[in-house]
Amino acid sequence: MKAITVAEQGIGVEAMTYGDVDYPHAAENDVIVRVQAAGFTTGELTWPGTWTDRAGRDRTPSIPGHELAGVVHELGYGTTGLTVGQRVFGLTDWTRNGSLAEYTAVEARNLAPLPANVSYVDGAALAISGLTSWQGLFQHGRLEAGQVAIIHGAAGAVGSTAVQLAHQAGARVIGTGRAGDRAAVLEMGAHEFVDLQSDELEKVGEADLVFDVLGGEIFQRSLSVLRDGGRIVTIPAPPPRQPENGIALYFVVEPNRPELAELARQVQEGRLRPRVGAVRPLAEAAAAFAPGKGGRGKTIITVG
Repeated sequence: MKAITVAEQGIGVEAMTYGDVDYPHAAENDVIVRVQAAGFTTGELTWPGTWTDRAGRDRTPSIPGHELAGVVHELGYGTTGLTVGQRVFGLTDWTRNGSLAEYTAVEARNLAPLPANVSYVDGAALAISGLTSWQGLFQHGRLEAGQVAIIHGAAGAVGSTAVQLAHQAGARVIGTGRAGDRAAVLEMGAHEFVDLQSDELEKVGEADLVFDVLGGEIFQRSLSVLRDGGRIVTIPAPPPRQPENGIALYFVVEPNRPELAELARQVQEGRLRPRVGAVRPLAEAAAAFAPGKGGRGKTIITVG
């Protein structure tokens, strides 16, 4: 089968190649998915799991990408809950070969059914962005109706999903980003927009939740707008300090079938729209990893 492989740590996209690899093995409780669309995170070439398995053993050359949508092609021993031929989407394991391939092995529990009227491209775009937003807002951020949520990077793949989910939850949503993002962020449901380059974040008032996908200086600026008892949920890195009047949390997204199913239902009903950026074929996936090549939204690789 065809796949993108990366052979050497520390080199970057130059170490990626497109070519033939062995068909994957379905372990117990696995499914083999015939991939139709896949996604990736640009920083994953620096993750330990890209280069080692769960026991810490070297597994190069490895196949990157951890988001996918496709069709169940084969069931491993003991696998239940899914059937051959079923449309699915979800996340692959961080320490196994990923989704930038024609076929990939995935634990069945990491996948959910993909409704017939949700495209493979949208399914792949929804997997990590949707779960990250859902878990950041509701599991770690404890967002409730009537609260104020500031969502940084609101025009990106994760931020745009978070804006829509927070709006539907009944929160007052303040999205941030660059000046050119204003119209798109307001259209997705934000009540107010802050240009982080020219506007003063500190003037928007206090927030119950800050959802931070940017980190660094933006995290530091967010400390001053947190309401007493509020939360900053950040995903780029563990918080360098804690706010005096609240708590800052860092988390890594986890696969969750019921949450995936709920996100897919909202897309199916037209209440949630994944923001898709560039769409490129598998043979061009290596070039898509290069900084600035995907545009706004989630870069998706079409495989099938």
